[in-house]
Amino acid sequence: MQYDFILPSGDVATAVALAQEAEAAGGDGFFMWNPMRGIDPWVALAAVAVKTEHIRLGTLITPLSRCRPWKLASETVTLDHLSQGYVILSVGLGAIDSGEDANLVTQL
Repeated sequence: MQYDFILPSGDVATAVALAQEAEAAGGDGFFMWNPMRGIDPWVALAAVAVKTEHIRLGTLITPLSRCRPWKLASETVTLDHLSQGYVILSVGLGAIDSGEDANLVTQL
């Protein structure tokens, strides 16, 4: 059985500390939401990568429709190098933002 940990919110220092604890406890993966309020998950995961040794890292779910493909590829490769090959890239189309757009969809 595998155990993954998800950081729902927080700052970079919290992400690093929790990922280290997850790894020490035998966790298999550490994931962050993308987008995440207040911090860039790719930068935070880079900090986690240099402070951990073998825990898998990634985002939940990177919205391709809101990304520049070359930037996402560069970020993923960089994180993969920093983590020594422990990156998992999960992608999707993303969700509709709350507010006016969400109301529009419910009216259709």
